[in-house]
Amino acid sequence: MESYLFPFDSLICMLLGISFTVWFTLLLVFIIVPAIFGVSFGIRRLYMKSLIKLFEWATLRMERGAKEKNQHLYKPYSNGIIAKEPASLEQEIQEMRRGGAEPEFDMSDIFYFCRRGVESIVDDEVTKRFTAEELESWNLLTRSNYNFHHISTRLTVLWGVGVLIRYGFLLPLRVTLAFTGVGLLVVLTSIVGLFPNGRMKNYLSDKVHLMCYRICVRALTAIITYHDSENKPKNGGICVANHTSPIDVIILASDGCYAMVGQVHGGLMGVIQRAMVKACPHIWFERSEVKDRHLVAKRLSDHVADTTKLPILIFPEGTCINNTSVMMFKKGSFEIGCTVYPVAIKYDPRFGDAFWNSSKFGMVNYLLHMMSSWAIVCSVWYLPPMSRMEEEDAVQFANRVKAAIARKGGLADLLWDGGLKRGKVKEVFKEEQQKLYSKVLVGSSEDRSRS
Repeated sequence: MESYLFPFDSLICMLLGISFTVWFTLLLVFIIVPAIFGVSFGIRRLYMKSLIKLFEWATLRMERGAKEKNQHLYKPYSNGIIAKEPASLEQEIQEMRRGGAEPEFDMSDIFYFCRRGVESIVDDEVTKRFTAEELESWNLLTRSNYNFHHISTRLTVLWGVGVLIRYGFLLPLRVTLAFTGVGLLVVLTSIVGLFPNGRMKNYLSDKVHLMCYRICVRALTAIITYHDSENKPKNGGICVANHTSPIDVIILASDGCYAMVGQVHGGLMGVIQRAMVKACPHIWFERSEVKDRHLVAKRLSDHVADTTKLPILIFPEGTCINNTSVMMFKKGSFEIGCTVYPVAIKYDPRFGDAFWNSSKFGMVNYLLHMMSSWAIVCSVWYLPPMSRMEEEDAVQFANRVKAAIARKGGLADLLWDGGLKRGKVKEVFKEEQQKLYSKVLVGSSEDRSRS
C-alpha cells in the first residue's frame, strides 16, 4: 500500500513545485523586472479598457432589466436644493428685509439662520465627504441598490464570475506582490544603509525606493496617468497633495523619490520605517513630539535648507477625504518659507473605491477591500511651483495652494477642517458667523446715525 501511495505523493509535490515555479517566473518576468526598469507592457491599460466595456454592457443590461420589472435605477441622492451663487451674510439678510427703515434687529433675520440651518442638515457638504463616493452605475463590485439582486440572470452569473476572478486569482497575486515589494524594501534599504553617505548611497536609495514602490503599485493593479512631469517636485522644497488614501504615498513615490514625514510606529510599520530611514533621511516624530509645533517646524526647515535632500511629501488636510473635495489645509507646512510643489490626485471610482474611511474600516480590512477590487485608476497632475507672496500669511498661502489643487483635480474647494470627521465644530467658526452678523447690525446703526 505504501509503495502505491508514494508515487502519487511525489506527483502532487512535483505539480506543486512546477506551479510555484511558473507562478514566480511569471511574476519575475512580467511584474518585478519591468518594475526595476520602470517599463510597462501595457497589460494593465488593456485590462482597464476591457473593464470599461464590461461596465457599459452591465449598465445597459441593468437598465433593460429595470424597465422590464418597472423598477427605477439607482441614482446618486439628490436633495432637490437648487444650487446658486454664494452670497455674503449681509447681502442675504438685506434681501430678506423688505424695505423700510432698517432697525438694529429685524425678526426676519431669524429666518435667514433657520434656512441656513435646514440647508446644512439636508445638504451637509462636510459629512458626506467622509463616506464613499456615489456611483451612477454598477461596477460589478457592490450593488448600489439591493432591489436589483435578481434583475438579470446574466448579471448575477457575471457578478459571480467576477468574485471568483477577484478573490481566486487577483487577490493571491496582489498579496504576493505586496509582500514581495515590502520585503524587498526592508531588506534592500537596510543594505543600502550600510553604505557611507554620498552620491552612490543616494543613487542606490532612489533606485531601491522606486523599484519597491512600483512593485507595490502593481500589487494594486494601479493604472496611473501622470501629467505635466516638468513640474515634478525638486530638492529643497515641499510637495503637498490632497489626501484620499494611505496609498497616495505609493502613487506619488512610484514616479519620484520623497522624504516622508510621520509618527513613529511599532510592529511591521515600525520595521519598515527603521529600514527606510537608514537609506534616506525621512522625518519620523515620536508621539510626544508631534504636538510640538516649533520642533516640527524646525525639523522641516532644516531638511529643506539642505538642497541635497529629497523634497518632503506632506498631506496638509491631515485626514482622508473621499476624493470629491479638498478641505482645509493645516498651515504648518506653509510657514516654512520654501517653495511648495502642489500635486492634485483624482481617482476613478468606477474600478475601485480608494477612499479610506478610517472610522469604519481598519487598515487590514481596507487593504483587503483594495486588493479585491478590479483596479485602482487615477490621474496625477504636477502643478507649477508656488511661493508665498509678500504680505501673505501662511493661512492665505495654504488656501491659495488648496484652490489650485481643487481646480486642477476637478474637486470642490471647501473651507471646513477635515478634523470634523471625529470632532465638533470649533468655537472659532461659530464666533466668525456671530462677528459677521454683528457687523451687519453695527453697520446699519452707523448708517442711521450718519443720516
